[in-house]
Amino acid sequence: MSFPITLLAVAQIVTASPDKSIAISIADDGSAFSVARRSEPLILDSSLGLDLSGETLDRLELKSVERRAINRTLPLVATKAARAGDVYNATTLTFRAKGDSARTLKVEVRAYNDGVAFRYVLPDGGPIKLREERTQFRFDGDLRCLTSEYRSSHENIWTFLDLSAMDVSKTYDIPAVCTSKSGRTTLAIAQSDLSGYTSSALVPTGTGFHVKLAPRVDDPSVAVISDHGLTTAWRVLVIGDRAGDLIPSPLIGNLAPRPAGDFTWVKPGKAAWDWWSGPTNGEKPTMERFRRFIDFAAENKFPYFLIDAGWAYNATGCCDADPKTDITRADPAIDMPNLVAYAKARGVGLLLWVHWKHIEPRMDEVLRRYAEWGIKGIKVDFMERDDQEMVAFYERLAKATAAHHLLLDMHGAFPPSGLSTTYPNYITQEGVLGAEYDKFPTKRVTASHNVHLAYTRMLLGPMDYTPGGFRNGVPENYAPTEVMPSTQTRRGQALAMYVVYDSPLQMVSDDPSAYRNAQGFEVLQAVPTAWDETRFVGGAPETYVALARRSGTRWYLGVMNNEESRSIDLPLGFLPKGRFSAKIWADGAAPTEVVNFSRAVDRNTILKMDLKGSGGSVIVIEPR
Repeated sequence: MSFPITLLAVAQIVTASPDKSIAISIADDGSAFSVARRSEPLILDSSLGLDLSGETLDRLELKSVERRAINRTLPLVATKAARAGDVYNATTLTFRAKGDSARTLKVEVRAYNDGVAFRYVLPDGGPIKLREERTQFRFDGDLRCLTSEYRSSHENIWTFLDLSAMDVSKTYDIPAVCTSKSGRTTLAIAQSDLSGYTSSALVPTGTGFHVKLAPRVDDPSVAVISDHGLTTAWRVLVIGDRAGDLIPSPLIGNLAPRPAGDFTWVKPGKAAWDWWSGPTNGEKPTMERFRRFIDFAAENKFPYFLIDAGWAYNATGCCDADPKTDITRADPAIDMPNLVAYAKARGVGLLLWVHWKHIEPRMDEVLRRYAEWGIKGIKVDFMERDDQEMVAFYERLAKATAAHHLLLDMHGAFPPSGLSTTYPNYITQEGVLGAEYDKFPTKRVTASHNVHLAYTRMLLGPMDYTPGGFRNGVPENYAPTEVMPSTQTRRGQALAMYVVYDSPLQMVSDDPSAYRNAQGFEVLQAVPTAWDETRFVGGAPETYVALARRSGTRWYLGVMNNEESRSIDLPLGFLPKGRFSAKIWADGAAPTEVVNFSRAVDRNTILKMDLKGSGGSVIVIEPR
């Protein structure tokens, strides 16, 4: 589907960011918008609007313009920072359609120092069937973008493409991360707050993208059905000088509704996991096997053990929702109350894997049973849809698990859109081509892919990549294996993932035997999973990523490199004044080896690092 480009009217309503560096302009007839940064055009006149079923919203007349300025700090729970500045200028434009519908349409606009956002609101005026948005993003020039072709599982690689080289018959996932014509700006197209709405993807037009809504399953001719008005998702542009400057941005979460209620019970941390190192269909459940993982978690002070597929009564395979399976009962070999008690006595909480089709029809009953058992959370899998009904399922499940004080991890999931801000117990999710693919003969989990993720998928929110593979290798000697798999990246990169990748619930994915006397395992034991502050230090999607994260007075610096060896400089200007000691873990001669050493540093220090191909490094810095 394509929509005509309408040139901006002479009269424009401009909303500028608080620092005046970014401006978003809306035509006074509501037909188009544009965005500029520091006098450089980023988005040229691009279509706005909604395509309704059975009525039109054309020939809009502007009725009012309301403006406000917001400057506040938002407390955050278990994420990449302890708080987020929420500083923006907002404009609400109210239009009245002159066509047959005569509906009122509002366009809400926000301009931040690190991006812009807008959404459409149809106040309650009777039932609505929305076919599609007319939203486009038309760029100034044939920009180079880092994109991923859309798949229902949202598990794919990221590739650099010029706009003109993109296949207009294909759909691309969110975000698309593009560099402006001047090279002075990087922007990411994203979305936030899907409540009551549907998810979307991007269709290339040759000069940009238009938004493609996920259609309903029961009626693919429409995307959204509402009985009483409509509020769309936020269309978001996260904007910065460099691709890495987008990583610390809280914009996606800031646009989502604030949490209601007490979430102080949400405990981030690492989890032992029994699936990655075993067969794809899972091993036979036994109390002895599960206790081995519980003991491993307890020994290393990991607060969780995730029991994956196969634990439930009449469980079959990994991917099917067999109607005979009962997820309110355990396999006869498992005494679940006894297992929970065993784990609790050792300071470990249990998490359970479930298929979404098993929990959806009896959600309250299932969650009540898990709470009675003393389960701490669930991992829900194989949704692989992002239509309106599925979006509603996510929200309903996040709310229900919060009510039962259960953590929620969604797999086979669409990418984050701020829901973990509204429900902080929704602690992580997949929607990423992660380390599970090391088990399969695809060889797609490369060092370059891992670096790309930090600049793309991770911008949107928590990312359950499932790191921790300790049978490390390099591409030239890597061979995929299903059981006890290896990786095609070095040990230093395996360690760095725990600093670089956002996931307040982070897997320690390998078998306990892989960590016994393993070099660098002390990093996994000590590294936090939620942070007080995040800073981008250096790199680019084409080369490497270096992030610094603070927990209390201690800083963790993680570096992940692609396949090419390189020497880099890491400025430590993010440190406060004072003297510090840095302990450095870097790749050794063999892929499974790391060397570590210490040195004195301060905020004026520039660390010179030699990175091996497919490697990485972790640096822990604390006051002396």
